[in-house]
Amino acid sequence: MIRRGLFVTGTDTEVGKTAITASIACCMAARSNSFGVLKPLATGNRDDAERLRDALDMNVPLERITPICFATPAAPSVAARIDGVELTLETIRERIHSCWSWWEEQGRPDLLIEGVGGFLCPICPRATVADLAVSLDLPLLIVARRALGTLNHTLLTVEAARRRGLRIAGVVLSAANPSANPAIDDRNAGELSRFLEDVPILAEIPYTGVDADIDSCIRSVDWPGLLATARSG
Repeated sequence: MIRRGLFVTGTDTEVGKTAITASIACCMAARSNSFGVLKPLATGNRDDAERLRDALDMNVPLERITPICFATPAAPSVAARIDGVELTLETIRERIHSCWSWWEEQGRPDLLIEGVGGFLCPICPRATVADLAVSLDLPLLIVARRALGTLNHTLLTVEAARRRGLRIAGVVLSAANPSANPAIDDRNAGELSRFLEDVPILAEIPYTGVDADIDSCIRSVDWPGLLATARSG
């Protein structure tokens, strides 16, 4: 069975990755039942896993969405050390593929996989989210802030991904918080497009505080089409 998916990463923590991933899941659930969701690592709690499960409207054990969770709300490498757990990239990969096999058994071989924190967030000794993305060899969906600072953060993330030979499906600009400079925020997508060249801005989501507005922006993207060309290595 062919495994396909998208790896959702962020330019930073709290940029709206889970909200975007959940919205994509909700959108695709209306079109197909061939995919599942996975957030391999979480710290603090499994609230994000619950949100992803709710988006699919399935009775899925949270451990099949987030197999690794630490109590301390910190980078996984730090949280694991505090809990006295020796975490390795191979262990994380094994948990991912175990969950992926479970999703396959449910008839859902395609996965939306959400990372933790930003693209270079440490997940274990000597490995970051970027290393995990490379090992999975899935196209990246980069979620970036729509606000001031996004030009630098987004371009750095794209450059880091390209240096690692990763495919980039596109960028979603997300206003996770109310804007302090709406006139500037409105210009960021255009400015990014001048620098990103062949990396498309797939959606731009202004802040409204309403999930339905996120879904409305997400629905305009051909997510099944992106998944159709996203085969894992």
